[in-house]
Amino acid sequence: MTTILYARVSTAEQTIGHQRTQAEAAGFHIDEVVADEGVSGVTTRLAERPQGRRLFDMLRRGDVLVVRWVDRLGRNYEDVTDTIREFMRRGVVVRTVINGMVFDGATTDPVQMAVRDSLIAFMSATAQAQAEATKDAQRAGIAHAKANAGEKYRGRKPSFTADTLAQVRDMLGQGANPSVISAATGLSRQTVYRIRDNPAEAEASLATWAA
Repeated sequence: MTTILYARVSTAEQTIGHQRTQAEAAGFHIDEVVADEGVSGVTTRLAERPQGRRLFDMLRRGDVLVVRWVDRLGRNYEDVTDTIREFMRRGVVVRTVINGMVFDGATTDPVQMAVRDSLIAFMSATAQAQAEATKDAQRAGIAHAKANAGEKYRGRKPSFTADTLAQVRDMLGQGANPSVISAATGLSRQTVYRIRDNPAEAEASLATWAA
């Protein structure tokens, strides 16, 4: 049995090493890391990514595929659900670092299968919804930055990066408590609350300082 971590990074501030560190801290023994860098999970299906294609060739029955969360596989509902179900049909176990979810094809009970498939569908839909919400917030932030480009005062520099902001939004979307998010990201609880209550303002702050 081989345990493979699939990591996807779409921005310069995200790192493959961070995703591996998270997985190992959660108790996974990683045999190999397969990663795609600078690839969108919204527009590019897993099977169309250079390293994503490798997974379909590498994974065998009994192997374990580890991802930080299902959004690393993609942020398109159909692609993520199809991918997980295909791996399960091949006898591959899919596990997530966040929330410790396990998806496999072991059960033959129709009720358990229905519950499992519903959970896969929900998590895949959440990944796409979060991506769409982030894009909306980014557009709002860019518009705000452009509208205020002539102002010298930009306010206090944000204490978070784009990668940290995405992590906070992901954890909020999964129902994590602000105190837990604060401990995981190193941000203050007040900052987490501000991001939760006004994500567009958080994006605007980053865009303003990047301008």
